[in-house]
Amino acid sequence: MELVTRADKARLERQLAEMHALDKVLTVRIAEARAQGDLRENADYHAAREDKSLNNSRIKELEDRLRSVQVVDASEMPSDMVFLGATIRVKDEGTGREELYKLVSSLSDEGDFDYHEVTGTSPMGEALMKVRVGMTVRVNLPRGERRLTVLEIVA
Repeated sequence: MELVTRADKARLERQLAEMHALDKVLTVRIAEARAQGDLRENADYHAAREDKSLNNSRIKELEDRLRSVQVVDASEMPSDMVFLGATIRVKDEGTGREELYKLVSSLSDEGDFDYHEVTGTSPMGEALMKVRVGMTVRVNLPRGERRLTVLEIVA
């Protein structure tokens, strides 16, 4: 199961609708190319079939993903608990540096340079999820262990 925001789920549903619309266009392209005659040497036909195959794979992937997502509502969480969509200020206990992180779903396409985006399924995201302000967590990362203290939830 993958946790996502309402906006992320809506974006997935829009992508799926676009893929279904494209599927109809590709079906027409295949029919038009088939009408041109000899299919063995018909590049338009083979290209359209390949495009349809790729599109069908993407449709199946999106449908599977939509079946496994769970929409989270951050408004139901305590105001001092880190959850998906929260921007938090943390202090690295090893270096003393403070940084901003935002917990996002793996579907997020937000781009902001004021903070680091961390997916909820990453080691850091899993460690920070549901932590309360003032708590220190240990995060095992490829470059070693980090200890982070949650100073505040900014947004």
